[in-house]
Amino acid sequence: MTATDPALTALAQSWCALSLLHGRIEAHIERALQAKHDLSVREYSLLDVLSRQHDGEGGHLQMKQVADAVVLSQSATTRLVTRLEDRGLLERYLCPTDRRGIYTNVTEAGLRLLEEARPTNDAALREALDAAAGNPDLAPLVHAVESLHVPA
Repeated sequence: MTATDPALTALAQSWCALSLLHGRIEAHIERALQAKHDLSVREYSLLDVLSRQHDGEGGHLQMKQVADAVVLSQSATTRLVTRLEDRGLLERYLCPTDRRGIYTNVTEAGLRLLEEARPTNDAALREALDAAAGNPDLAPLVHAVESLHVPA
């Protein structure tokens, strides 16, 4: 393949369209969450991921798993956890069976904020997808996103 190969160019253009759609959606959600709840998209995502933990087998996530889920490096995830912990939205504790492990849980205040912010997140997502659907280059991607049935 060469740099002018039509297949490569089409693939690169598709990737740019997907990146554009993601950026627009994230920016729209970011503005809504910041304005109404003083939360960033990453903070909301972290609270959401951690709120799904449970006490059963495999119910608590290690920091690497959390970092993968919120698409951040482990160090950036640790800084994000620290910021939310400083705000009283998260708390850390030692793993009861392995004293080297540290878990992070969402506090009651964090759960309340997450529940307040969830409708804002969902509405902003819907608004961003609706706006993007009007763009012929992005409409097929919007349709693909809307047709996905990914388990939570």
